[in-house]
Amino acid sequence: MEFIFVLMLIPRSTYLEKELEKRFDLLKLWTFPDKTQFIKDHAESVRAIVGSGISTIDADLISAFPNLEIVASFSVGLDNVDLELCKEKEIRVTNTPDVLTDDVADLAIGLMLAVLRRLCESDRYVRAGKWKKGDYKLTTKFTGKTVGIIGLGRIGQAIAKRAEAFSCPIAYHSRSEKPDMKYKYYPSVAELAANSDILVVACALTQETRNIVNREVMDALGPKGVLINIARGPHVDEPELVSALVEGRLGGAGLDVYQNEPEVPEELFKLENVVLLPHVGSGTNETRKAMADLVIANLEAHFSNKPLLTPVV
Repeated sequence: MEFIFVLMLIPRSTYLEKELEKRFDLLKLWTFPDKTQFIKDHAESVRAIVGSGISTIDADLISAFPNLEIVASFSVGLDNVDLELCKEKEIRVTNTPDVLTDDVADLAIGLMLAVLRRLCESDRYVRAGKWKKGDYKLTTKFTGKTVGIIGLGRIGQAIAKRAEAFSCPIAYHSRSEKPDMKYKYYPSVAELAANSDILVVACALTQETRNIVNREVMDALGPKGVLINIARGPHVDEPELVSALVEGRLGGAGLDVYQNEPEVPEELFKLENVVLLPHVGSGTNETRKAMADLVIANLEAHFSNKPLLTPVV
């Protein structure tokens, strides 16, 4: 596979970089100070792009490489890829589903426990030496709480399965009701929120799902309700979320994703009922290796004229 130039947009995995370098001629965009000049110099040679959930592969970038054949994303979500243009230009697109489902679902449950039981604040309480002055305040039980899930795909179902182990009733909203699911279906997100103690965002980001959690939904969830977002930041109207939390109209939040990462609203830093994570849903050694292996396998399959493992386009 000599002289197959693969462009990697941002550093996401040292293992992935090393494995790509063994198989292809790897170009690391972030190592070139003048990216505009780099693109001009390599416009004809790049045949594959490796992206991720936080790198933008838009019309300008795609059009800059006339011989581009495949985009392999180191992520499940593809909201940052111009899929319509890729389809139009017959550029193949792959992602890394399934391999990160368990990690993201585990993290969702971890956030629920962390928010309701105030685990992070309790940790700080002990570290600050405050325990000597008295026990930490009482918190809220997780077992038995109704968990409402927006999006019942692979990750949503994995979250539901885990929450059931805590005797949590499960409800959901999706584009349409799933007849084979035993869980309660609500035709609107506001109805789901009104009937849930914990609302989890686990759907794909599309134009229809941007700001799917708005003021109406937060008010329906209410001052005792908790919002968990392990999907994408733009699913939630972030200014409204900040207001709801600061004003006490929402009981708490566990967030792994934000609207303008890595920017996080500073108003959230002072709130005890909010747990903030740096987009680490798939961030385990095991899963990141599996994701990298899947990216490589898709590229090898493409350039060997074999079926792609996880084709999207």
